[in-house]
Amino acid sequence: MKLENIGFYSLSDERAKKSSINSDLQRCELILTDKCNFKCIYCRGLKQDIKGDISFKEAKNIINLWASNYLKNIRFSGGEPTTWKYLLQLVKYTREFQCFEHIAISTNGSASLDFYKKLIKAGVNDFSISLDACCSSNADIMAGINSHFNHICKVIKYISLKTYCTVGVVLTEKNNKDLKNIIEYATSLGVSDIRIIPSAQSNHKLKLNIKTKYPILKYRLKNIKNGRHVRGLKKTDNHKCPLVLDDMVIVKDKHYPCVIYMREQGKEIGTINNKSIYDIRKERKNWYEKTNVFKDNICKNNCLDVCIDYNNKFQKINNGRGAKR
Repeated sequence: MKLENIGFYSLSDERAKKSSINSDLQRCELILTDKCNFKCIYCRGLKQDIKGDISFKEAKNIINLWASNYLKNIRFSGGEPTTWKYLLQLVKYTREFQCFEHIAISTNGSASLDFYKKLIKAGVNDFSISLDACCSSNADIMAGINSHFNHICKVIKYISLKTYCTVGVVLTEKNNKDLKNIIEYATSLGVSDIRIIPSAQSNHKLKLNIKTKYPILKYRLKNIKNGRHVRGLKKTDNHKCPLVLDDMVIVKDKHYPCVIYMREQGKEIGTINNKSIYDIRKERKNWYEKTNVFKDNICKNNCLDVCIDYNNKFQKINNGRGAKR
């Protein structure tokens, strides 16, 4: 299986061959704010010490830091990033750098359609929008608030016509029975792909057997059919996480192994204050070499199938050796 065939453009066999702390950065995510206008029933929010908004100046400094290592794919998220008042300005600033192939935003789709149009015009070419239901009543339950479901669907439909747009479906006992209908409804909106995932609180095995044209969804459904969890490491999987070598997640002044690790209240790898990008990446390499992810409960229970497959591929290509220096 070639990683690039799954549909996650930031993963590839070629990346696994070349990954090191000296290779170009591949995928980085910046958390702009902890604020959100939804109260999703599965969302834990951010830890107290990383709550709040990042300043526009701090955000630009991080963009500069990543661009100095030729970052290819950047994602802005939160909280709800469209509530952060400098988002449009930051996208325009990011687009000035030639290295960025994808500028992505994770959003609940509740901002005005006009604002999403401006984001596309400014350079955003990848949207991930939450769609946890196929009707307004269930959407309101999942969002914990009046979700303005019809507006969000209108936004998804428009963005899907203009650029790459996936929907993320987080599953709990509240909406699990509706999964097939949610997939069918998302398909009718013209989305680019569908990402299904059980919430961290439930982490239940999914049961669904349908045919689909979408590569990410097809990959995940195949795993489900084979009895595989979406989340969680097996003893036979790579006990290291080479993904940390050429990507990162930054919240305020801290960098984390990945966004799931951060959201599950894990400890940061280190801070970015007054450090060069090389020093930060050396800290990540040190974490990679010292950490047995199978003994870390966050990684062991929550690592996603596609990340596990990448880490296993890295181990196979490198014959089980450590990170290339």
